Amino acid sequence: MRRDGKGASWLQQAAVAVAYAIGFCVLREWSFSHWLLFVGLRLGALLLVPYRYWPALVVGELLPLAQLSLDCLPDFGWLWSLLVLIPPIALAMPVAYLCRERLRLFTKGGEVDMGVLLLCTLLVSVVWTLSNTAVLLAARLPSDYPALHYPLLIGRWFLGNYLGALTVVPLVLIAYQECPRSPWRAWVSRLSRSPLFRAAIGLLLPSLLALVWLARVAPPELEQLARMAMFFPVVWLALRHGWRGAAVGGTAASIAVVLTMPARYDYGTLVAQVFIAFTISTMLLFGARMGALLRRERQGHDQARATLALAQRNVLIGEMQLQQASLALEQARESVQTTYGQLIGRLRHLLPDTDERGYHRQAVAAQEHMYFLADSLYPQVWRERGLVGALREGVLARLLGQAGIAYWCDFSGQSLGRLSPAVHLTVYRLSNEAVTFLCSRREVSEVHVRVRSGTRQGRRWVMLCIHGRGHDARLKRVRWEALLPRLTRLTSGLGLDALHDRARVFEGGLDMRRTGTASRIRIVLLDPRQAAGDDAMSMDAWR
Repeated sequence: MRRDGKGASWLQQAAVAVAYAIGFCVLREWSFSHWLLFVGLRLGALLLVPYRYWPALVVGELLPLAQLSLDCLPDFGWLWSLLVLIPPIALAMPVAYLCRERLRLFTKGGEVDMGVLLLCTLLVSVVWTLSNTAVLLAARLPSDYPALHYPLLIGRWFLGNYLGALTVVPLVLIAYQECPRSPWRAWVSRLSRSPLFRAAIGLLLPSLLALVWLARVAPPELEQLARMAMFFPVVWLALRHGWRGAAVGGTAASIAVVLTMPARYDYGTLVAQVFIAFTISTMLLFGARMGALLRRERQGHDQARATLALAQRNVLIGEMQLQQASLALEQARESVQTTYGQLIGRLRHLLPDTDERGYHRQAVAAQEHMYFLADSLYPQVWRERGLVGALREGVLARLLGQAGIAYWCDFSGQSLGRLSPAVHLTVYRLSNEAVTFLCSRREVSEVHVRVRSGTRQGRRWVMLCIHGRGHDARLKRVRWEALLPRLTRLTSGLGLDALHDRARVFEGGLDMRRTGTASRIRIVLLDPRQAAGDDAMSMDAWR
C-alpha cells in the first residue's frame, strides 16, 4: 500500500512538473520583454497550487531553463549559464507564502483580497526584474552585441512582469473560484447565461476590435488616442461587475494594445501598456470595493427579508391564537347557556316571574357579549365564506348597519384566492382598523370597501381601498355612542400607526387623502409567496 501511495505521489509530482513546463514554453513563445505572459502562469501557480507541489513547479521551470542555458552557453559564458539555471519561481516563493498565509490573500468566504494580490504582483515583479538584471550583468556579451541601456531595459522587464501577471492571474483566479463549484457542463451552461460573459461578448470584444482596427488604419496622431481609449471598457466592466469585470476587461485590453504594436519596442505601445497596467490595477481595487459594498447590501436585503418573513409568520401565529381564543369563547358561551338552562329549570318554582325574566335578559346579554367578543377575535362567517363573507357579512358590516351607516364591499381580480392566509387575515384586520379610524372622526355616513388583486413582476399583490363620505342629513342620524365603543374592540386603537406597521410587514404602503367631505385610505400589500404564471395586472390600473 505504501509503495502504491508513493508511486501515485511521484506520478502526480511528475504530471504537475510536465504540465507547468509545457504551459511555460507555450506562453514564452508569445512573450517579449515588456509583455511576459509566462509570468502570469508562474504567479498563478504559486498562489493556487498546494505547497506539496512547489518542488514540482521548480523542476518544471528548470527544464526549459536548462535548454536555454545550453543553447546560449557559447554566446554568454558559463557564469551566465549557471545563473540562468536558478528558477525565478523559487525566488518568489517566500513572497507568495507570505501573501497566502500571513496577509490572507484568500478570505474565509473564498473571496480574493485585491490589495494583497496587487502587492504580491508588485513584489514578485521587483524580485524577478532584479533577478534578470543580475543574470544579465554576469553575462559575457559578444563584442558586436548592441549597447545596452540598463534603465530602459529594467523598466521594460518590470512592465513586462507586472502587466503579464495582471493579464493572466485575475482570470486564473476567476476560473479557480467558479470551476470547482459545479460539473463542467453546468459550469458552461452557467457561463453562457452570465451577465459578465454576455457583456464581454456583446460589448467588450466588438469595441476593442474596433479600436484595434482604428489604431492600425488611423494616422499617427489618432493611433495613440485609440490605444488610450481601450481603458474605457475596463472601467465600464468594473463598474458593472466588480473586480471580475476589471479582470476580463483588463486581459482583453492588454491583448488589444499588443495587437496594435507596429514594432517590438515601439514607444507608443510602451506608453499605452503603462496606462493599461495602471488602469487594471486601479479598477481591480475599485471593483473589489464595489463588490464588497454590493455583498454588504445584499446581506442587508437578505436580513431584511428574513426579518419580514419572521414578522409574517408571527402574524399568522397570532391569528391562529386568536382563532383558538374565539373557539374557546364560543364553547364557553354554549356552556353558560346550558348551565343557565339547567339552573333556571331547577329554581323556576322558587323565583317570581319578574325575577326569572330579568335573569333571562342578563343571561342573553352575557351570551351576546361573549358572541361579539368571539366574533371580533375571529369572525364566525370566515369559516364558511372566508374573506369575502367576513367583509360583506361580518361583525363590521353588522355594526355599521345597526348604527345607520351605509356600507358595501366589492372584490375584483383573479388572484385573491391564491393569496396566502396571512394576507387574507391582514386585509380583514386592516379594513376594520381603517373603517374604525374614519368613523372615529364622526365624519362618515357611508363606507365603501374595495379589494383589488393581481400580479406584477412575479409577485401577487392586493390593494385595499376604503372610501368614506359624509352627508349632513345622514350624519345626524348615526348612533355614534353605540357604535364607537364596539368598533374599538375590533381594533388596536392605534389608528394610522397600526395601519402603517401592518402594511410594512407585507412590504406594502399606505396612502390617505381627503377631499372635502370624502376620505380615502389605500393600502397595498405583497404576498410573501412567489407567484408563477398568473395574470399580469398592474397596480397603477386601480389608482
